[in-house]
Amino acid sequence: MSDLTAGGNRAMPDGALSIRVPGPFDLSVLITGEEGRTAGDGDFVFYNQPTAPGTRLRQDTVTVDPARLRRGAAKVTVVVSPADPGTPLAALPTPVMTVTGPGGGVLARFTPPRPTRETVLLLAELYRRGTGWKLRALGQGYAEGLAGVARDFGIEVAEEVVEEAGEEGGGAGHGGAYGDAARDRGTPHGATPHPPGTPEEAGLLALVAAERARAGARSVTADARLSAAARAHAADMAAHGRLGVESAAGTSLFQRITAGGYAYLTLAEHLVSGPRTPAGFMDYCLRDTERGAPVRDPAFAHVGVGHAVHAGSGEAYWTVVWAEPFSRAGLARVTAEVLALTVAERRAAGLRPLAADPGLTTAAQGHSADMAGRGFYSHTTPEGCEPWDRAAAAGAAHRGIGENIACGQRTPAEVVQGWMNSPGHRANILKPDFTHLGVGYATGGSAGTYWTQLFGAG
Repeated sequence: MSDLTAGGNRAMPDGALSIRVPGPFDLSVLITGEEGRTAGDGDFVFYNQPTAPGTRLRQDTVTVDPARLRRGAAKVTVVVSPADPGTPLAALPTPVMTVTGPGGGVLARFTPPRPTRETVLLLAELYRRGTGWKLRALGQGYAEGLAGVARDFGIEVAEEVVEEAGEEGGGAGHGGAYGDAARDRGTPHGATPHPPGTPEEAGLLALVAAERARAGARSVTADARLSAAARAHAADMAAHGRLGVESAAGTSLFQRITAGGYAYLTLAEHLVSGPRTPAGFMDYCLRDTERGAPVRDPAFAHVGVGHAVHAGSGEAYWTVVWAEPFSRAGLARVTAEVLALTVAERRAAGLRPLAADPGLTTAAQGHSADMAGRGFYSHTTPEGCEPWDRAAAAGAAHRGIGENIACGQRTPAEVVQGWMNSPGHRANILKPDFTHLGVGYATGGSAGTYWTQLFGAG
């Protein structure tokens, strides 16, 4: 039996595999081809559709026989969500996935990092490699529910229209590091995006300037690249009647920003629906300390504002992006803080500190940038390159190598705490044999941030 950490993989034997996740969860799987898309609704196995060729769901266990999957199937993604849709994953025990083989023996077990704001977790994927199949642990979170996951894999989801009454200044929000959970809305009939420089956008910028002056924070400059990304994202949310970091086509706000030529070091976003005026938007944000933090955060130098209106309902959608631009000095500061926090955890456990290693740092930074740039999240690159391969290529000669990766966390403190809350990642941080560390950090991609720790022994 093998305990997996996120990104780890194991070869699977021939025959049917049983995947069990006990507890107050709903288990489901998505069957896709090489391109990562389903062939139709029949490729989504869940409580209302518990069977597909080669796949059967019964209570907390799904059985998959790769040899009997539909023609062209190359991947089976295992998904877990709360059995009670109104309960956040963070309020439930951390799910534990156990995989057993045809003879009943345990092949692998995976416990993902404890969820925070996620409503759904992609736990693992069975994928075809040559003539055999392998299992890869994922632990990737979604904030848009099971319907959002299904859409991203190519399933058409018909949703019930939800009528909501709101007062000026009210609204729903999703704010990445600062906001509330995302919510899906009913089927829309199109959007009416405002042209650049609308009164709503100009009015909000004036209110932001006044609030930052009152807080003693430096002023922020409206950046054209951030504003273009914010407008496009707000228009997409209005067109589809739902809040979310990812568009209906699967493009994240972070990808829009980097595609527009803006490189950020740190970023926060407000995704809000409801408030009809800039004053209503500001009132909504400033009502809550965490939600209002980016408005006053002195680290942010640039802002982008987007505003669009749903053509059918007249509901307003806002995207406001706050950014600290990338700099080499900023990158050095962020990675040094990760190293310092990691060393502090080791000292608290009575272990010797880790020394920074230039070769490990080069390899870790390269892997974070590669994940962000090519849109994957794994210890293994699409070409099959492993952590020890990257360390050796960077000239880091160590007798032992270990790696932690993470995505989506906004600060060094958040990412190190997340690793410490995960048994596998914690074991790397507190492994007595490790003597050196390299840290990588990159932004963009679908998750917004990508972190790598590469450990060396001796």
